[in-house]
Amino acid sequence: METTYDYVVVGAGSAGCALAGRLADSGSDSIALIEAGRHDHHVLVRTPAGAAAMLPRAGARNYAYETVPQPGLNGRRGFQPRGRGLGGSSSINAMIYTRGRPADYDAWAAAGCDGWSWDDVLPYFRRAECNARVAGSDDDPLHGGTGPLHVSDLRTPNPFGQHFIDAAQQAGHVRNDDFNGEEQEGVGWYQVTQHEGERWNAARAYLHGGNARDKACNGGRAGLHVLTGMQVQRIVFEGRHAVGVLAVRNGREHLLRARRDVILSAGTFGSPQLLMASGVGPAAHLREHGIAVVHDLPGVGGNLQDHLDIILHKRLAAPELFGLSLGGAMHLLSEMLRYRRERAGMMSSNFAEAGAFLRSRPELAEPDLQLHFVVGMADDHMRTIRFGHGYSCHVCVLRPRSRGEVRLDSPDMRRPPRIDPGYLSDPRDLDDMVAGVKIVRRIFAQPQLACFGGRELYSAHLRADGSDDAAVREMIREHADTIYHPVGTCRMGMDALAVVDPQLRVRGVEGLRVVDASIMPSLVGGNTNAPAIMIGERAHDLIRYAPRVLLRIRETMEA
Repeated sequence: METTYDYVVVGAGSAGCALAGRLADSGSDSIALIEAGRHDHHVLVRTPAGAAAMLPRAGARNYAYETVPQPGLNGRRGFQPRGRGLGGSSSINAMIYTRGRPADYDAWAAAGCDGWSWDDVLPYFRRAECNARVAGSDDDPLHGGTGPLHVSDLRTPNPFGQHFIDAAQQAGHVRNDDFNGEEQEGVGWYQVTQHEGERWNAARAYLHGGNARDKACNGGRAGLHVLTGMQVQRIVFEGRHAVGVLAVRNGREHLLRARRDVILSAGTFGSPQLLMASGVGPAAHLREHGIAVVHDLPGVGGNLQDHLDIILHKRLAAPELFGLSLGGAMHLLSEMLRYRRERAGMMSSNFAEAGAFLRSRPELAEPDLQLHFVVGMADDHMRTIRFGHGYSCHVCVLRPRSRGEVRLDSPDMRRPPRIDPGYLSDPRDLDDMVAGVKIVRRIFAQPQLACFGGRELYSAHLRADGSDDAAVREMIREHADTIYHPVGTCRMGMDALAVVDPQLRVRGVEGLRVVDASIMPSLVGGNTNAPAIMIGERAHDLIRYAPRVLLRIRETMEA
């Protein structure tokens, strides 16, 4: 079966939804948005606390990848949850809305990515955002109030989040009520991608027209064709020109052709995997798997970066915290009923309700550590069940120096790729994580939290004065893992190892772009969902308007 569209977008994650929705709204083109997973019409997706059921294991909404054994983590395999289905990882994440620092984007521009400085990308953050603090207005210089992506304060903040904020202030850290404001540093509540107590994923923002139960999935747009349950096997080339994709749905092969562009939005793992499976990537690696080389592009799959994270836990009896106990189960049942009535209460929690951006050393110019305070004992991505109640605090290094790669384990796109993040391959990352552990333990020791008592889980043996770095290092190697921010494997740039240029066109071929977090040259200092959506927004303008601008320039020069 063959079908022809103007644009074929592979992957309905955060960037793919934003791009496809904007393309459908701004013209009369036909757009095929192809997604291997299902629709997002499910109570676990709509309910913020439902992420706890989707995150820990593979299923209809989670690929649940594993890394290769990591020498820096004592040979352990890391866990890499990735969203599957409409909305991608925005359907299973903690909904935290942060953008990073302006300097992150200015560094992209300085490295040759023209058009990606902070001043260039801020309008796209604002265009995407409908922040409840400025809803209905676009007068705020940093926030948008009319965009499709709802951003709000938590409806029912957990009291322990406030205890954490107070304790951090007692430890000497400043209060910050807006991590996306003029300054990022400090401690405070996170804003989340929710609306009226429900998760507002990228599909809800850009595909459903605000109606989560719109079964057509295209928001009533005649030109937008959302094709779920369709696994793309490879990009189809004629010479070096991408003309479509070959996909399988319900056992039948489909050739979907693109009159204009094939656009990969399959994510940091999926996009490089599909490029390599289609013959674009490091030639020697492709030949190892018997793949005919279309274009030798050595940077594909390289430059993998991720936020490695260590969690400190505190066990204590407090029913307002998430946990497993008879009393806790009864309390949670009542909270479920409350959520059905009011869309409020514990079920509207994103778990990581409060947090901080801090400096590991006072002489640093900007924060290099991020904290996520979780109102439960989330251990090993909630794959390890622990009875009782408690709280925990994550700490990660915002700009890691360690680099890894994504490679093929098989040419079959139905098989997971080979993921090697190279965690702690640069020893400086471990030094910074040790500093982060000490900061969290100092916060835990402040009266606002210490008064509740409790016992630390993996860190109880550490010395209170922080003088046992060797023990802290071993705890990190034994327990650290991702905080779910992999980027960089289709790096944007102009050098020989760059995969896409600043217009997101794959170098060395035609008719092919990548639009997702894999194009980031370097990690931003924060959560990556908002930047991925920004990339989709900016890609729309590059695709829709850049050809017109170039034409006008050419006409002016000829005149």
